[in-house]
Amino acid sequence: MMKEQPMHRHCFLFYNTLQFIEAKGYSVDKRHFLPFPGQVKQAGLSVPLCNMSASARVIVIGAGLAGLAAAATLCKAGFQHVLILEATEKPGGRIDTTRPFGSDIIELGANWIHGRKNNPLYTLAKEHGLLHEVAGASTMCLPNSVTPDDYFFREDGQRLHPSDVEQVCALFGRLTARAFDGELEGRYLSGSLGHYLDEAFVEVFPDPTQESREVFEWCKRSECTDEASSSLYEVSASQISHYIALEGGFFNTLGTLGYQGLLDVLLKCFPQGALICNKPVQCVRWTMDSAGQHGKESQPVKLVCEDGQEYDADHVIVTASLGFLQERAADMFEPALPDSKAGAIQKLGFGTVDKIFLKFDERFWPDDCAGIQLVWKHSPEEPRGQEGLTQEGDPFKTWYKKICGFDVVARHPTVLCGWITGREAEHMETLSDEEVGDICVSLLRTFTSWPVPKPSRVLLSRWRRHPFVRGSYTYVPCGVDAVHEHQALAEPLPLSPVHAEVKPLQVLFAGEATHINFYTTTHGAYITGVREAERLINHYATQ
Repeated sequence: MMKEQPMHRHCFLFYNTLQFIEAKGYSVDKRHFLPFPGQVKQAGLSVPLCNMSASARVIVIGAGLAGLAAAATLCKAGFQHVLILEATEKPGGRIDTTRPFGSDIIELGANWIHGRKNNPLYTLAKEHGLLHEVAGASTMCLPNSVTPDDYFFREDGQRLHPSDVEQVCALFGRLTARAFDGELEGRYLSGSLGHYLDEAFVEVFPDPTQESREVFEWCKRSECTDEASSSLYEVSASQISHYIALEGGFFNTLGTLGYQGLLDVLLKCFPQGALICNKPVQCVRWTMDSAGQHGKESQPVKLVCEDGQEYDADHVIVTASLGFLQERAADMFEPALPDSKAGAIQKLGFGTVDKIFLKFDERFWPDDCAGIQLVWKHSPEEPRGQEGLTQEGDPFKTWYKKICGFDVVARHPTVLCGWITGREAEHMETLSDEEVGDICVSLLRTFTSWPVPKPSRVLLSRWRRHPFVRGSYTYVPCGVDAVHEHQALAEPLPLSPVHAEVKPLQVLFAGEATHINFYTTTHGAYITGVREAERLINHYATQ
């Protein structure tokens, strides 16, 4: 009998995740989700892993949260041949924890853990002491989180009274809550979130003041950042009700290690050599029928990398971003993806959200100021603003109007972070750091009338230009059936082979875009990685 081993503390998170998956209605067989081969009495289990194929070769494409979660789950369950191929020089995907201004972190990618209850990432962070539990945690100014410490300025230099701002933001929050809760009237269900908000605002305020209208447009612009869309007129009003916000706050902040701390925990869950970086995959050749076997008969999938190296596998878990798949999927898979999956890839939206970090030698804003928000007289979120994007000439000459504002950054007393989204963010990525910095300083001087100095350093994220990401996260456009497309994207190939000789589950898909309720989130990415690993575990449990 194999010697019983103690439960490793890294594995606590996987059991918590299984509880969460069960609560959401997924089928989970705990007998085949053990952290080590053998028996684990601490988990209430005593079934050995004698019926699992330890020889199965699984390759995970991408070392973001979905990929790392899938690989770690498989390794903990006893799979002995798991390999992760990462296209870039380091793991993380859309996590990019950096230290450009000294010893304290700056997150160029994922920033917060959204929600605490039943969130496996929050559980993991708490278990390992990775949370920022003291005052002064970083937040982003959103309509539902506005405080008197958020300074709202009009472009004429007037600071708006906090109570006036709060009134409009509270209304915006109530209106969007109706959409997220699935409580919209029938006349809004086929339209955009932007048009619904415009009509609902006028119903509440038939004759709004100019200031109220401007603040409401700021709210819409800010919501674009949350949706990763160029405009709320592109976002489905009805389909966002499928998104579920977990209880426990939106801005759960990680401590001094940032998201890198979570990556480090996951990286410890599989053996050295299981992760290969700088290894982009060019082609995934899978098998639809017995006549199309590639490589060894028992390993029907062949991966061809850009450097010419080839790998044979029984199963491949693809965790590439939706943006990458939108550009490369048509040429990446042989045979081509089924129409349902190819259609889902193109129908779902994948937008860009970027950050602009401005580091100053000295702080010029008041001590009680949590951020400087920019309220335009004519916003790019107005219908007229959207029409302007399609007019002849340079549609992005006022790209900077899409910047919502500049928030303070935790542990960086002289740094501000600006947010920008959509096509304007994509245009910004083509500009130099210095040019963007100069425009941001000009904006701050114009709106606040403060003596804003030139920043000593400007740092930008450029997620759209990242060749293996091509954006930030997923949204659901108008006219798209979110549940149908998320499910089509998540369905493995082949699910039910026509011929008995053809192996099922050759190509599986994970990532935030494949989750119906948690798209856009890091925990959504993580949970889908566990989901696909569990799919393979259950598959071998029946062999």
